[in-house]
This record gives sequence, structure tokens and C-alpha cells, in this order.
Amino acid sequence: MSVIKKFLGQTAVYGLSTVFSRLFNFILTPLFTKVYATSVYGIFTTLYSYASLINAVLAFGMESTYFRYLNKHEDKKQEVYNNSFICIAFIALLFLISGNVFADAIAAWINNGQKTQVLDYQQYIRFFVWLLFLDAICVIPFAKLRADDKAFKYSLIKFLNIGTFVGFNLFFIYVVPLIISNQGSAGAWFESWYRPGWVGYVFISNLIASAVTFLLLLPEFLQIRFRFDKELFYKMLSYSWPILVANLSFIVNENLDKIVLSRLLPDAIADVQVGIYGAVCKIAIFLSIFITAFRLGAEPFFFSHAKQANARNTYATILHYFVIALSLLFVALVANIELLKHFIQNKAYWVGLPAVPYLLFGYVCLGIYMNLSIWYRLSDQTKYGLYISMIGAVITIVFNLVLIPKYSYMGSAWVSMLAYSVMMVISYVLGQKYYPIPYQLNRILAYLLISVVLVVLSFWVFHRNIYIGNGLLLLFLAGICYVEKDEVKVLLAKGK
Repeated sequence: MSVIKKFLGQTAVYGLSTVFSRLFNFILTPLFTKVYATSVYGIFTTLYSYASLINAVLAFGMESTYFRYLNKHEDKKQEVYNNSFICIAFIALLFLISGNVFADAIAAWINNGQKTQVLDYQQYIRFFVWLLFLDAICVIPFAKLRADDKAFKYSLIKFLNIGTFVGFNLFFIYVVPLIISNQGSAGAWFESWYRPGWVGYVFISNLIASAVTFLLLLPEFLQIRFRFDKELFYKMLSYSWPILVANLSFIVNENLDKIVLSRLLPDAIADVQVGIYGAVCKIAIFLSIFITAFRLGAEPFFFSHAKQANARNTYATILHYFVIALSLLFVALVANIELLKHFIQNKAYWVGLPAVPYLLFGYVCLGIYMNLSIWYRLSDQTKYGLYISMIGAVITIVFNLVLIPKYSYMGSAWVSMLAYSVMMVISYVLGQKYYPIPYQLNRILAYLLISVVLVVLSFWVFHRNIYIGNGLLLLFLAGICYVEKDEVKVLLAKGK
């Protein structure tokens, strides 16, 4: 039980920082949807979707590789750190150079060759090239903080990052216009360059936040030694490249729909539809927060605990209660969607709310898949992660191409749910074959099925009635407490 307590403690620290950071970021959703038209918000959504794809390439799967090889080569921690960072830094530097050289061509392509706003897009691309470079070279220093159990420092830096991002957005949207309205020499200077409603200030704010993060991580950067262990690197590379492809496929699953929406829909409605979809996706952020917090705590824990005799039982216990938490959050978010929708102040976006339950269940399946995926990471069979993710990517690509022209963003939401469901099932089947873990499958399936039924009742049968929805949530919680009470007592007794 003390092992699980340690895991829960680390996850709680990551969770609190993630919750606060995301909530600060979430403050910007009603602000952005109020300040920017749906078409402008569509530009924002599309560019960040591309950025997510590039981030996966630049990280090169080295974060997971770093954790794995720290566990495998405890006598070569410095070499593992050096190799991981040098690999990412080299790729990121190539990206920085090529991104700046070809910024104009990239801007024209993303803007679909349209002559309007081409200069703006060129600026956007240069902002993104620099912030993606900074984010990439910070990946391994951040991983080192997690590996060294410095959860508080990690969380503090992440918190300051999002605080800087939010602060500068508020500065550009509210403070600068206020200074201009008061006139004076300062107001005249700001008025000479300020552009009201320009979405580029969001990207500038992000770039400043990334630069602040880089400065805060300087102590970790100073521990890097530019000595390259060639033999160790080849071993790490063979482990990391399937993770790279798997991560890239995952990002495709997560972001391709926004990109394809902008390409497959008529120009007259594309940005508007992407903007609506991007905004309602934010409602699913609370479930995403929980999954992110779990991943941050779980990844280093799973690797460090792998050599323990009872490791597989521990993994099974963690998944069991993780699924309970996911199921409760799934039902709770849908039950209260009539409250959550007000974070999107512009009612023009609310038409996209029917996509939310599908997106949420997709996140539930994704969270379970991330937990299950530990089997191929611990058994050094990362090729299976590649295969599974590629299957998910193929499903995403094919079905988005088929469904988006007819169903727009609703088709994207259905495809997201389908892809993650299939990946979850395949990972479980293969995991039980190559790295069996004694999961309580019957209970897990029961909780998932009940949560789906309750969501259907709450959203569609009772038409999002907040009182009925929360009543169903309380019944679900009471049932879980009754079923789980004996096992919880046993776990608590072991922890005394």
C-alpha cells in the first residue's frame, strides 16, 4: 500500500499543478470565444493542431526512452541524460533553421494559397517555429525533474508557464486598449503598433511563456554534458523510434480532425466549423486534466516499480480505480454540461455541444489505453505501440475523410471515440498475451457500460436536465461505494 501511496502522492502534486494550470488556461476560452469570431478562433485551432503534430516529431519519443533507460542502466544516468537531450536538440535546431527559411512557403500552404492574411500567417509561422523549438529542448530537462522526484519544482515551472501565457494574453486584450484609451505618450506609442482583435498576440504570449520556461530550467540545462555515448544511443534509438511513430499517430488521432475539417469543408464555413469544434472540445478539458496528471505521475512510477515482485498486481489495482475515477468524471461532466457551456460565452458556439459526450468517452478510452500501454514499454516491445497507434491513425484518417463532408465536426467526434476505443481493446488483448496483468475486467467493463447508459439518459433522454443528471451521478457513486467497500477496507488495512 505504501507504494500506491507514493504513486498517489506524486500524482496529486502533478494533478494539482495541472488542474490549476489548465484552469488558468481555461479562463482564456470564454475570453477568446468572446473576443474572436468563430472564423478567427478556427485559425487558432488549426495552427495549434499543426503544432501538436510537430511537437511529437521534435520530442522523438525520447521522453519515454529516457525513463526506460534510467531504469535499465542505473550506472549511466548522466549518459542517458546527455544522449536524450542531444538527440532532441539536434532535431530541434534543424527544425528552427528550416522553419525560418521556408516560413513564407509554409504560410501560403496553411492559408490554402489565399492572398488575404498571407503576411499575418507568415508572422504566425515564425512565432510557432521559435516556441516549438524552445518547447522541444525543454522536454528532457522536464523529464529529469520527474525522474528525480522533483514534482513540486516541475509543477511550479509549469504553473509559471501558463501564468505567463494567461497574463500576457490579458495584457494584450485588456491592458493595452485601456492604456490607449487614456491617451498620453504611452497610449500613443501602443496605438502606433497595436491591432485590436489580432490573434497573433496569442502566439506572442505563448512564445514569451516558452522563453520564461527555458530560463527557469537553466539549472537542468547546466547539468548536460555534451559527451555522446554512441553505443548507448543506438540502443535508445531502437527503443524510441517506434514510440515516435506511436506518439505521432496519437497526435494525428487527436488533431487531424481539426486540420481535415478546414480542408474538406467549403471555404465559406470551414473556419467557423473548426472554431465551433475547437471551442466545445475545451469542455472536455477537465477529463483531459485528470488523464494528464495520471500520466505525469504514472510513467516514471511504472518504470521505477517494474522490478518489484508485486508490480503487476499494483498495475492492476491502479487501473481499476483509475477507471472508476474516469467513469465518475465522464458522468459528472455530462450531467453539468448546461453549466460548463457558459465558459463559452458566445452562444454561437453552443451548437457544437452534442459532440461533447463522444469526445469525453474517447478520452475515457484514451486514458485506459495509456494505462494499458505500460506492457509494451516495460517488455521493450515498443513496436506494438507503433502498430496500435498506426491502426488508430488509419481509422482516424479514413473515417474523417468519409464522415466530415457529410457530418462536419460531429463526424470528427465519432471518429475520435472509435479510434481510441479500438486502440484500447487491441492493447488489452495483446498485453494479456505478452505481459499478462490480472485486471478485474468484469468490474471495469461494468463501470464503463453503466457510465455510458447514464450519459445517454442524462444528455439525450432527459435533455441535459442538471438535477436529474446529478441525481444519476449520485446513484452511480453510491453503487460504486457499496461494491468497492470491502476491497477499499483491505487496501487501507495494508497501509496501516
